[in-house]
Amino acid sequence: MRKLKMEELNRVSVEEFKELPKLPVVLVLDNVRSLHNVGSAFRTGDAFRVEKIYLCGITGTPPNKEINKTALGATESVNWEHVTDTAELAKKLKADGYTLIALEQAENTTLLQDFIPDPEAKYAFIFGNEVFGVGDEVMPLVDTVVEIPQFGTKHSLNISVTVGVVVWDYLYKTELK
Repeated sequence: MRKLKMEELNRVSVEEFKELPKLPVVLVLDNVRSLHNVGSAFRTGDAFRVEKIYLCGITGTPPNKEINKTALGATESVNWEHVTDTAELAKKLKADGYTLIALEQAENTTLLQDFIPDPEAKYAFIFGNEVFGVGDEVMPLVDTVVEIPQFGTKHSLNISVTVGVVVWDYLYKTELK
């Protein structure tokens, strides 16, 4: 077994990336405090070619040393926008034809393994604050709440892990199966 060298990975340039087709997925970070979580969302967004990342409320924005530490340049490849009000963004995205999916623990959730995305639909996956989750003003606007089953003592996963799990699951179910 031999690890591949960087030049063997055949990665595209930022310019080439911007021209490639994207998943019909946007990530919405609702008042995410950790700049490392923000950077990780960028890196995951780059890896799976998401359409855009919305950084809402108090969520930090590039350029930022702490975001760059985990993004490793993905802030240059992935489209992003800062929006002050997550609920207003949710209304706009819904009007633009996105299905709004909150990643949360709530009543009547759909477990991730039971979530069957429509390959023809556009999705906005909404990830909440590390302490309070998705904002109470956003929850009534979502179409579905998806929950990742957990079996340990902690009540939640880190946002950076959740973003990776959810986007990979979506990609697997719509593009790779």
